Amino acid sequence: MSDEWFAETLYRDYQQRLRVSKILHREKTAHQDVLIFENPYFGRVLALDGIVQTTEGDEFAYHEMLVHVPILAHGAARRVAIVGGGDGGALEEALKHDVERAVMVELDPDVVALSRRYLPSICGDAFDDPRAEVIHADGAAWMKAADETFDVIIVDSTDPVGPSVALFEQPFYADCRDRLSESGILVTQSGVTFMQEEEARNTYARLKPLFADAWLYLTQVPTYGAGYMTLGWGAMSAEPRATPADEIERRYRAAGIETRYYNPQAHAAAFGLPEYIRALMG
Repeated sequence: MSDEWFAETLYRDYQQRLRVSKILHREKTAHQDVLIFENPYFGRVLALDGIVQTTEGDEFAYHEMLVHVPILAHGAARRVAIVGGGDGGALEEALKHDVERAVMVELDPDVVALSRRYLPSICGDAFDDPRAEVIHADGAAWMKAADETFDVIIVDSTDPVGPSVALFEQPFYADCRDRLSESGILVTQSGVTFMQEEEARNTYARLKPLFADAWLYLTQVPTYGAGYMTLGWGAMSAEPRATPADEIERRYRAAGIETRYYNPQAHAAAFGLPEYIRALMG
């Protein structure tokens, strides 16, 4: 923080800055430094340990693609698990579908409490939905010990630093696979590939031996600067990713959800990767 600007500290040789019009909250929780401030363009911003996690202005570009792609590709998802996602954005999007149960496993209860207070435009009423259960625990440990299965598992984690490192490792992906139903799908946050090549490369390399269909897909989030955001994809069969476009369209219309980024055309296009990303995948 200097001269009323927030300078993100994610990359050593590249920096983005957001003007701070008002600081709403700042504290050091038991797990991380939390900062919530207002920016004239993006609205309210949540930063953890100096890294932007979400903003009111562009959260839809991330949460919609993280959630609606696997749920609509699956076609009959009833049980969803979210690892991380303390701001509630992914949970809110999942609950727009006809799911029976949505479990969110978030390490830091303070992030949930602060999101409820300061970011209601992102989480909505998700935390109060009777279908939702919020568990405060280490996501990797919880997944390893879980005794239920899910149709879709979404890993909405911070970058692989500190407690989140385990959420990018193959043993965790294997535990997720073991918790998936017969036609289940796992998706993971895998970084901005142009700047974080290793995250995308490792995600694909670790998913590929575990799943019948492993791939990466894309979204574009303005405050995750410097290129496409890559999301990891691991499915128990090849059928979900091969779902015909007209069927995705039918499911989207039947769901009756309103979106600002996701649509069936964006769904299909997201799996078409630029050559620099395909090269990372070998």
